[in-house]
Amino acid sequence: MHMKINIERLLAEIERYASHGKDPDGGVTRPSFCEKDYEVRQLFVQQLKEIGLQVHIDPIANVWGTLAGNGNSDKPIVLGSHLDTVPNGGKYDGALGVLAAKEIVQTLRENGRTLNHPLQIVAFTAEESNEFNFSTMGSRAITGKLSRTDLSEASNHNGLSLSEAVDRAGGDIDKIEPMERDAIAAFFELHIEQGKKLERQNLPLGVVDRIVGIYRDIVTIEGEQNHSGTTMMDERKDALAAAGEMVASVQRIAKALNTSAVATVGKFDVSPNAANIIPGRVEFILEVRSADKEERESLVESIQQSFDSIKEVYGVSISSENIYNTQESKFDEELIGFLKNAAEHLQIPHTVLPSMAGHDAMHMADLTKTAMLFVRSINGISHNPAELSLPDDIEKSVNVLLEAIVQADKGI
Repeated sequence: MHMKINIERLLAEIERYASHGKDPDGGVTRPSFCEKDYEVRQLFVQQLKEIGLQVHIDPIANVWGTLAGNGNSDKPIVLGSHLDTVPNGGKYDGALGVLAAKEIVQTLRENGRTLNHPLQIVAFTAEESNEFNFSTMGSRAITGKLSRTDLSEASNHNGLSLSEAVDRAGGDIDKIEPMERDAIAAFFELHIEQGKKLERQNLPLGVVDRIVGIYRDIVTIEGEQNHSGTTMMDERKDALAAAGEMVASVQRIAKALNTSAVATVGKFDVSPNAANIIPGRVEFILEVRSADKEERESLVESIQQSFDSIKEVYGVSISSENIYNTQESKFDEELIGFLKNAAEHLQIPHTVLPSMAGHDAMHMADLTKTAMLFVRSINGISHNPAELSLPDDIEKSVNVLLEAIVQADKGI
């Protein structure tokens, strides 16, 4: 007889957490270090203590709760995600993974099950973009990818230092040290898919085998600012006209690949941005994502070649500065195997797929064996109040994770 989570309890918790930072249209606004984030941190700590966990807040203010094992292994199996949201986001992104972990601990306790490994829950600090400009802050800090200096110099637009914000959450930036590699036995993160792959295949859940690499450039086009009435069409060096063609070419080249690689221009600044002035300068951010390094690099190269031919036509100059280039992250075959076996064991249809979005798990993969489980997202909508995963899919996914942890506990 399999242990089963209490789905009503989990759904009630999702609603309870969503009430902290609820917007009038039903969205949730709870960026890291806002008042509502501090409220939720307190609630979470209190609940972890109530279910009998030892609570620890680390120097970057990640919240850890530990359920003791039977002593056969001192390395914990860790489950978790994040409790912060984007502005006017949904109630599932991040919070579902943390609350599912808490529900798994409660289920184990109610069934009188003690594992060989300690079981830890983690709620990571600032996974989403925030005023301090460090996304996946909590996981990057403990994996040594953010230095104390970077963090201690950061402040928001109101002049509040990140050190003060972290202090208030129970952390201390001065004490940040990277965790030892293999200090933990395994890390699992359950998350909503935020895309349509599972929905297209009519599957409740997917086992994630890797996270795509992400590449971003700031592209600057310099033309010649001039009067829009007196400058004839053949005399112009219009930075915006050139940039418009570049944006269209990014779309065209990425679509022609016909793979799961994606390319986006999502931020765009025109100067001087007036009705009667030919734009002299445009700056935009180009982003390319793919799970295959060669494909990603070749796509970037094709896009850059197209930019070169467009600049000749318009008589403008272009410069590009790379601001982000994170490589794809492959997850652990053994943990992927436990998740697949658990789904098969529970007779739940599933697939294996890459994550097109970044998550804390991609940094944890540098520390320890790591894997993710995706829950179907209705219409693929996320970072939006309409974000939705159905109770039945959530229940199946969390039960698969529970079963996989029981297997991992015996096998690693």
